[in-house]
Amino acid sequence: MHGYGMLHLVLDLLGTFAFALNGALTATRVARLDIVGVLALAMVTALGGGVLRDVLAGALPPATFSDWRYLAVAVAGGMVTFLLWRHLERYTTLITVFDAAGLSLFAVTGATTALEYHIGAPQAVLLGMVTGVGGGTLRDVLVLRLPTVLYADLYAIPALLGAGITVACERTGVYGVPAALGAAIACFTLRMVGDHYGLNAPGPHRADGIAGSDDKSAR
Repeated sequence: MHGYGMLHLVLDLLGTFAFALNGALTATRVARLDIVGVLALAMVTALGGGVLRDVLAGALPPATFSDWRYLAVAVAGGMVTFLLWRHLERYTTLITVFDAAGLSLFAVTGATTALEYHIGAPQAVLLGMVTGVGGGTLRDVLVLRLPTVLYADLYAIPALLGAGITVACERTGVYGVPAALGAAIACFTLRMVGDHYGLNAPGPHRADGIAGSDDKSAR
């Protein structure tokens, strides 16, 4: 860790754990994978966005490969889900909740990593978004689903909001625990509101006059 220190690390590990739970739940509920598949999908979902962030920011080697805690947290999230999946499966919204939590936390840490490596503000916001959606996109590709970021319920937009708030707070000199949590909460709230009400970004108008699509069958 560099300038953002312990706050960055804690948010990063929390995001890793949330995405590990999400990936493992997807493996058990959607793909019906065995323990190897559950752990693999948990790790890909949890670590994919962070690896992509670090590579693009020039933070090499990526934190996943230089700090054992990332892999340990990802495996722990996968194992918790594998052992408790019968209990967790009752709560149908958990996949979305954990996905929104990981998205929010990684949007913040992605933006702070970019700023740490002296990347410009617009690019930092973009990198925050890419960090947030990266693991979930890899998860969806591996289970043969259309990536959520491409079609559904305000996914990339909340990540851009969280990253944008983070960058704005840092540029005005007020970045800290309250600002980081506020940015993550804003992203999480917008993502959950979008999912609950089926809100989507504007899409192309179809021949029948209906813009976009409300079809969630790809999930």
